[in-house]
Amino acid sequence: MSLSISNEQLIAAAESFGTPLYVYNADRIVHQFQQLKQAFSTSNVRIFYACKALTNINILKLIRQSGCQVDCSSVNEARLAIHAGFPAEQILYTSNGIGFSEIEEAVSLGININIDSLSNLEKFGQRYGHSYPVGIRLKPNIMAGGNLKISTGHEKSKFGIPIEQIQEVISLMNRYQIQIAGLHIHTGSEIKDVSVFMQVTDLFFDLIPSFPELKFLDLGGGFKVPYKDDDTATDIRLLGEKIRGFEEKITQTYQRSFEIWFEPGKFLVSEAGYFITSVNVLKVTSATTFAGVNSGFNHLIRPMFYESYHRIRNISNPDAPLQHYTVTGNICETDTFAWDRAIPEIREGDLLVFDNAGAYGFEMSSNYNSRYRPAEVLIKGGEAHLIRKREVFDDLLRNQVELF
Repeated sequence: MSLSISNEQLIAAAESFGTPLYVYNADRIVHQFQQLKQAFSTSNVRIFYACKALTNINILKLIRQSGCQVDCSSVNEARLAIHAGFPAEQILYTSNGIGFSEIEEAVSLGININIDSLSNLEKFGQRYGHSYPVGIRLKPNIMAGGNLKISTGHEKSKFGIPIEQIQEVISLMNRYQIQIAGLHIHTGSEIKDVSVFMQVTDLFFDLIPSFPELKFLDLGGGFKVPYKDDDTATDIRLLGEKIRGFEEKITQTYQRSFEIWFEPGKFLVSEAGYFITSVNVLKVTSATTFAGVNSGFNHLIRPMFYESYHRIRNISNPDAPLQHYTVTGNICETDTFAWDRAIPEIREGDLLVFDNAGAYGFEMSSNYNSRYRPAEVLIKGGEAHLIRKREVFDDLLRNQVELF
């Protein structure tokens, strides 16, 4: 099993499929899931891949074949999961501020559902009563995650039913005999500290007596993956030990047991992804040297949207002396990927690779400036397979209705 893709393989992919190009390593995705399985091997844990990170149908099929289940943020993601072969019982749909008709569609698909508002919970009770099990997403008022944009559990977050409204949840459950099968809390992304997850388990522990039909406790995802050389990842093994202790505490106190659910997204696919660009121009100014590549935030928005860091490597000239560059895109916006970054000497035409590009890269891409979205390639068994064609001009016109 190869956990990284060599420069030679990346160069070959760029030569075969052109740039910009997303490349994914199938072996690394499977390895990441195996790490989770091992960490939680002594517990009753189910892992659902948070597919909003990357929904290419071939990635979904690879995830399914590895034994992982799938978490969806829209009913269309759930329909993609079904198309990829996931059975309904392995699909989780956590709704967020959506119209009730989407929840009705999710019920028609027979999948697991989490509801995140009192309004939709009441509509659910009126429509389904006790006939369909449902989970409840709660907001715990816990600040966690790498920054405010990716923190979802704090008191000002839109996500989940506020924990202080738990009595209203219980009232609706009793009024409509709702079958509440699970409690769900997701506090954010890039969570390094295992204690954050254990704060969630403390909340769950106190709520257990109020929900007699509970079957699962869902701790969401948000595991930290390393982007920089000195980054510390979430200690998955330690979390596994803590979860085992939590299960034992539940059994001893309540004589009950539950499935524990996790929803990692970035953890499974981030490090498996590479984004290859070509250098269009070098522009020397009094302030910096710009390396302008044939991409922009229309293809990789994370550095601009989240101020996230991606390693940038010059795979065409990897052994050259380091120089400092500001790497920018080619769209009509300020789209700076990196400012004053030390990179081996760059020449026009060189290939620059962005590491950790598997999560929220292609998935958040757009046609801004009427530019085409890139192709995607999966390297599996040492072979590069095209899994999404590069867009062409006709794709820009598709679905437009010309009146004149």
